[in-house]
Amino acid sequence: MTLLARTPRGREAPPPGLIRMRWIATGLLVAMAATFLIAGRYDEAYPWVGFVRAFAEAAMVGGLADWFAVTALFRHPLGLPIPHTAIIPRNKDRIATTLAAFLRDNFLTPGVVARRMARMDVAGAAGRWLSDPSGGRSRVQAGAARLFADMLEALDQDRLGGMTKRALGGQLRTLNVAPLLGRALEAAMAEDRHLPLLDGIIRWAARVLEANEHLIRDMVHQRAGTILRWTGLDERLSNAIIDGLAKLITEMAEDPRHPLRAKAEEGMARLAFDLQFDPETQEKVERFKAELLDNPALDRWWMGVWESARAAMLRMARNPEAAFKGELGAALRQLGETLERDAGLRATVNRFVRRSAVGITADHGDAIVRLVSDTVRSWDAETITGRLENSVGRDLQYIRINGTLVGGLVGVAIHTLEVLL
Repeated sequence: MTLLARTPRGREAPPPGLIRMRWIATGLLVAMAATFLIAGRYDEAYPWVGFVRAFAEAAMVGGLADWFAVTALFRHPLGLPIPHTAIIPRNKDRIATTLAAFLRDNFLTPGVVARRMARMDVAGAAGRWLSDPSGGRSRVQAGAARLFADMLEALDQDRLGGMTKRALGGQLRTLNVAPLLGRALEAAMAEDRHLPLLDGIIRWAARVLEANEHLIRDMVHQRAGTILRWTGLDERLSNAIIDGLAKLITEMAEDPRHPLRAKAEEGMARLAFDLQFDPETQEKVERFKAELLDNPALDRWWMGVWESARAAMLRMARNPEAAFKGELGAALRQLGETLERDAGLRATVNRFVRRSAVGITADHGDAIVRLVSDTVRSWDAETITGRLENSVGRDLQYIRINGTLVGGLVGVAIHTLEVLL
């Protein structure tokens, strides 16, 4: 009689703890059988040996019964096709269906996910990790970072970058940007945030004038008459024009109430209005946007930006500590501190995460359940039996040990009552 299950070829080898517990349980059963045989030879000569024999006899019965029960879960005991044995292999498909139903009813319904997510502070955990990334790193996080980096390197970068570009371009093509630009310009002017832009334009005009003085002189010289060139008045005229333009630009830069600045602001206000309400201006903006999106130079620029962003993500994934030391790290730490301090922001982020999780569950929960069910169904009987036995078999061997000991104690109790009565 073989009490230790052999490992069929191709099945996962049982863990050492399970093998050890099998030996202990089987050894205890063999010890009880030997004790029963030895005690049977001396129980008439020594009355107290009867208690030992009763213990060993009942322990042997209890141990054998529990061995049969444990073995019947995974296979036919002794290879005999006894009814209602090999329960797990025979009911593999029903186990898959039951497991899938359990997951669906207890984990993957929108209501359950919403209740569980309501108790989770995802934003707070993210804030604590961002504010102190070195203290919050774990092997799981490191493994996730390595997995993300490996995925980035494994994907076709040209295709991935092209997909991202097409998705972004598609969104931009459907977006009417003119009203957005108009509202942004109007809001900026209402808060005087357009003044740095206007000052920058004036400084740019001064640099352009300084860099192109020779062009003004050449133009005046070519268009001046012969008399002006002979007398050198063309040079004086060129200097006067340049000096006048330079003085005008200087006055505009120094005087916030300069009339030309007022005219420029009036033009910007008119542009903001036209961007929001003038169909002709909006059509011009849309044509410019379409021409810009169709320009091959934009494709080259985008691919360069994508490659730089990909390289930055790879550096961060490969060496998160180094990434957190730069300006990006400072910004992320500030974001983490803000999440920790701002309860309203945490509530907003948690609400978004909760709604996203509920939406994913509603859209893909059935697919996840089917994946689990189909995966279990695709396993052969030996695979599912081996995996379940390797997972819970060690605890089941304790049942055999407990059955042996409890059976022995019951046998002693029964023998005691028999002696007393």
